[in-house]
Amino acid sequence: MYYWRLLYTPPAPGAWNMAVDEAILESIELGKSLPTLRLYAWAPPCLSLGIAQAYGDVDLERLHARGWEVVRRITGGRAILHTDELTYSVIGPADHPLLTGSVLESYSRIARGLLAAVRALELSVEMKEGKADESGRSNPVCFEVPSTYEITVGGKKLIGSAQARRKLGVLQHGSLPLTGDLTRITQALRFPDGSARAEAGVRLLAHATTAETALGHPVDWDSAARAFVNAFETALGINFRRRDLSEKENSRTVELVREKYAHPSWTGRV
Repeated sequence: MYYWRLLYTPPAPGAWNMAVDEAILESIELGKSLPTLRLYAWAPPCLSLGIAQAYGDVDLERLHARGWEVVRRITGGRAILHTDELTYSVIGPADHPLLTGSVLESYSRIARGLLAAVRALELSVEMKEGKADESGRSNPVCFEVPSTYEITVGGKKLIGSAQARRKLGVLQHGSLPLTGDLTRITQALRFPDGSARAEAGVRLLAHATTAETALGHPVDWDSAARAFVNAFETALGINFRRRDLSEKENSRTVELVREKYAHPSWTGRV
């Protein structure tokens, strides 16, 4: 049995959400915080870029016209539009039994909890195994390409996840789209012309889905959150203790927003 912190944070801007995840990671690396499952949402909608993704992929005029934000993650992968979803982060020491080893080894352990969570929502899902699909390497959209140990339904990607590993700590976060039009992301990215944008939307719907589309009825955030908590407890042997951010984590979050995640030098670094 593992003792972890369970953390719910209210819907928040992208810079704050990414700063919280990193503040927790730093605190865990210092031995100041328990391993943490954080469940959260985004307001306003926010496009997040992978750490090495080109900032030029973003169509800033279209993004701002819709009132959306953009942020850069410390994890890899491609762009995600965060809206109408449950977002999770798993953060813990690098030597924790659930997180130790390679990226794929820890991915596979965490995926057991994710799989149990979406099955509890009555979704007929499976875990993609084997070599990651790199066929969409040039595509800026994350959800079009399922990777190893990600969760799919009917062959379509349902949960996208990404991980950052440091010497002393591990952060994995990911998204479960609950409802809405997944093709909205194409409105925030650059394409050669309108035809290419439309084609990208068609490809995305052929390779990804939402919980509502897969089930035929809506799934609210609270129900999805309960499913995640229960599944991580039963599938991964975690005993959760509901806690808030520490005073130090809160103050570090404010610093990281100001100095990193809301700063052009980070967002536009690639």
